Amino acid sequence: MTATPADDELIDVQPTLLLVDDDRPFLQRLGRAMEGRGFSITLAETVSDGIKHVRNDAPDYCVVDMRLEDGNGLDIVSALQKQNAQTRVIVLTGYGNIATAVTAVKLGAIDYLAKPADADDVYAALMQDPDDKAAPPENPMSADRVRWEHIQRVYELCDRNVSETARRLDMHRRTLQRILAKRAPR
Repeated sequence: MTATPADDELIDVQPTLLLVDDDRPFLQRLGRAMEGRGFSITLAETVSDGIKHVRNDAPDYCVVDMRLEDGNGLDIVSALQKQNAQTRVIVLTGYGNIATAVTAVKLGAIDYLAKPADADDVYAALMQDPDDKAAPPENPMSADRVRWEHIQRVYELCDRNVSETARRLDMHRRTLQRILAKRAPR
């Protein structure tokens, strides 16, 4: 039996989704969940792999982690906007702060989600009407958690140097050491 042009129109084309994260178990779980929601999935664990996939065939959607082993996920966002400005990009991060969220949006991301984000959160962000405002989070981070996240980010940016981090945060070094020794607040 030969296909007719009318048959070709009936073929349902799945939207493509590029997922980039260096946390392999999370990446695979999210990939399976998004595949179940009708996406054709491509997985990448590094900035270089992500950019290679973007250059070969820019996806319809992309979810990218901010911090990857070989660099910054914002490089992928930037490459996507050059390749296909219509790609809807979500940035995920465990080190959320306002400055990086603003940068991500300026580069073309449509949303910025703090980890741990589940597949429902990611899907809702990808499918959200651009004219709709995002609903406030059900369980936002506490002020203590936001402070802790900020301290952790500065600590990482200072290559885990306690003295330099304390200086930049205008905080006593021993106070910072006590904060770093504690578990993250909820």
